[in-house]
Order: sequence, then structure tokens, then C-alpha cells
Amino acid sequence: MTNQANQGDLEIDPSLLKAFLNELHSQYKPLREGAVANYIPELAKVNPDLFSICIVTVDGQVYKVGDYEQLFTIQSISKVFAYGLALEDHGLDYVLTRVGVEPTGDAFNAIILDEQSKRPYNPMVNAGAIATTSLIKGSGPTERLNRMLDMFRGYIGRDVFVDILAFTSERSTGHRNRAMAHLMLNFGMIDRNIEEALDLYFQQCAVMVNCQDLAVMAATLANKGVNPITNKQAVDKRYIKDILSVMYTCGMYNFAGEWAYKIGLPAKSGICGGIIAVVPHKMGIGVFSPLLDVRGNSVRGVKVCEELSQRLGLHLFECQGKGENKQSDYKENAENY
Repeated sequence: MTNQANQGDLEIDPSLLKAFLNELHSQYKPLREGAVANYIPELAKVNPDLFSICIVTVDGQVYKVGDYEQLFTIQSISKVFAYGLALEDHGLDYVLTRVGVEPTGDAFNAIILDEQSKRPYNPMVNAGAIATTSLIKGSGPTERLNRMLDMFRGYIGRDVFVDILAFTSERSTGHRNRAMAHLMLNFGMIDRNIEEALDLYFQQCAVMVNCQDLAVMAATLANKGVNPITNKQAVDKRYIKDILSVMYTCGMYNFAGEWAYKIGLPAKSGICGGIIAVVPHKMGIGVFSPLLDVRGNSVRGVKVCEELSQRLGLHLFECQGKGENKQSDYKENAENY
């Protein structure tokens, strides 16, 4: 691949981009800040040294480094895609009656609803995600799970499965999530069997993916809902702006404001240690490192995304034109990698 004009307007030499990812991986591999999630027993067993970075462009080019084939449970990153499925099943107006779109300064697992509407604040926190998942259509638990798995298959381009150990571990320890579900039932935000809704939520969080999968999923959102590897439509393109908007304002929990300020991309993190970031019309970014900060975001993942945004000029509000200082500075520095 030598024609830079075909890089989703990335305008960076592929060999330099690969070198840049290798440099970022080498730079942040020694970083040992943070800790693995331990409130779900299965997640506490993960190797903290795992670390991978992947970029997939909207024309299907893949750049990857590190442990990019290592499988892990998708956890809260799944909320983005379940939200898209709920939008397809019911439309935006109806979904908004059950789940808001306001960011919150509270933790992702806070047991709190909007005082006026009684809705969860947004679909990226646990309460909102449980409400969103409860909206997924199906004649019973098996059909709803199969529809969920089919949805993930569309975004990733291969069959996926639920890790049973992770699912049962979350199911047996998810008391805060049950408290949220009962609170929402009280206010009519959930009208389905609570245990069925929670089971589907725990199952979606326990779907196994790798870092390359995350980048493909992010690239699908960047590509108007079309998977750039399979060229198949994974989600109705009319809902892309709704999905990306809520990712931008709410996807990084109570770090969302600083993320938007410094990095400036729609994103979603998960306590698995994964982060996805979307550069609309250009590419998807996936990073995996299970060491988390106090907010539940991957320490290495945040650092990598900040470097990518600043060095490649990816911030949505970057004022420089195509090919200006950011790109030239990157090329000059990359030659030293």
C-alpha cells in the first residue's frame, strides 16, 4: 500500500504510521501505573503486562502492534453497540424516553437517576446500559442473546462468543447492577423481567474480543456503519451521529470532559482495559492494557490516544488544514523511530 491518497485521507506514509505505533508501544510498555479491575473475580486474573495498539482505516488497512490477538471480555465498550441496536429496534425518540444523553460527573456504577425524568443519565454508564439492553427485541432470552451476538458479528466480521466464566462471575457479584435495575423498575424505565435483562447485560459484557476487533468496530463507526473489512452494513447509518455524540460526551465516564479537551474524539473505555476511539471518515483506534486508573480507564490506553491525537492532529476541533504542521512534525519525528 503506497498510495497515500487512499488512506482514508490519513495522508501519512504507512511505514511511518507502523513505526509510530511501535514507538508508542515501546514507550508505554514499561509504564506500570494503575491496577487491574478486581471487583469482578475473573477480571482480577488478567496479566497486567498485556498491551496492544491497533488502527484500522476506513478503506480496511490494518496497523497493529503488541498482544493484538489476545482475547479479553469487551465489558463496557459493549454499551456503544447495544445502544445502536436499541436505536434500530425502537428509534431515537422512544429510546430517549428510557435513557438520557447527559454526561455525569458520577462514577460509572453510581446508583443514581436523573431527579426530574427518573431516567438513567446516559447509555454509557451502567444504569443506562442496563436500560438500553432491556430494550433489545426478541421472543425470549435466547433470541435476544442471538441478536446481540449477530450484531457484534456485523461490527467485527467474525463469530463471537460469551465467556461463561466471566459471565457467571459478573452475575454472581453484580449486586450494584441489580440495585440499579430495581430502582429503574420502580420508575418504569425497565418493564421486562429484571433477571433476564441483567443476564443479557452481563452476557454482552462478557463477549470475547481482541484489540484488532476493537479497532475494526471503531472503524465501522467511522465508516458510516459499514465494516471496512467485510464491506457490510453493521448498523443503520442514520444512527451513527447519535452513537458518536453520546460517546463523545459520555464515553469516558467522569473523565469525559478532560478527554474531549485533550484528545477530542468519540471514545469508549471498559474495565477490561480496552479503549476505542473513532476518527470520523478516517479510522478507528483500539488500545488494550488492563492496568486502570481510579476512574476505570486504561492508563496506557489514555496515554496512547493522547499521543495519537496530538501527534497526528486528530482532535475534532483541530484548526490546522490538511497536511499542515501536525502531519509534517509527525513525519519529521517518525523518521527517527
